[in-house]
Amino acid sequence: MATDRLRINNEIRAHELRVIGAQGENLGILPLERALQAALQAGLDLIEISPSAVPPVAKIMDYGKFEYERSKKEKVARSKVKISETKEVQIKVGTGDHDMLLKAKKAAEWLAEGHRVRAELFLKGRYKGMSEEFLKERLERFLLRIPYAYKVAEPITRSPKGFAGVIERDMQAQAKREKSIDKTRIGNKTNP
Repeated sequence: MATDRLRINNEIRAHELRVIGAQGENLGILPLERALQAALQAGLDLIEISPSAVPPVAKIMDYGKFEYERSKKEKVARSKVKISETKEVQIKVGTGDHDMLLKAKKAAEWLAEGHRVRAELFLKGRYKGMSEEFLKERLERFLLRIPYAYKVAEPITRSPKGFAGVIERDMQAQAKREKSIDKTRIGNKTNP
């Protein structure tokens, strides 16, 4: 997101401007020449901050300081935007319990970071001919091992490589889950 360069001083084309002074006071609507003189007397720049307003709004201030503050605000706004991606975890019919648990923990980490998780049961060879109910149940058993509250974004369906489903985090359910875990920990501490 590139910052738009604003017109300053002699680049301003409007004949009349609503001018804001260096201390934030409203100087009213002034002809361009008087506004430029006021900026020159203050030793600052005249910056057209709202060119689409009628009349355009200009402010008397240091242009370098103005650009610095504007870039800081944009940087803060960009840092608050969280980019979410869909991560993928793949299991097979013969994946062992320990490996499933490790993959479930990784999926939980991704969910905690705010990403969606696509869980896929990869089928090759003779596994493609197995019962659909068995294969879906195998993928559902993997999803139940994920130690983080989630909701189903896309239900389990047949995919080109086997079966797949997409899940995303459920903040409300996770908060309830953490609260109940805290209660059981407190209960265990009081009852030895």
